[in-house]
Amino acid sequence: MAVPKKKTSKSKRDKRRATWRHKAVVEAQKALSLGKSILTGRSTFVYPNAEEEEEEES
Repeated sequence: MAVPKKKTSKSKRDKRRATWRHKAVVEAQKALSLGKSILTGRSTFVYPNAEEEEEEES
């Protein structure tokens, strides 16, 4: 018969959530930074334009 597992402490739960949220914050900062650099033209990141994609498909 199934036995319920022990309850997770609040500190473990909070630590896990903090890690998860921190990862999201870091990814958001990277995306914002990349967007800013693309807009200013200082980016070395190669991102295909919509026009280039249409030409390749044809």
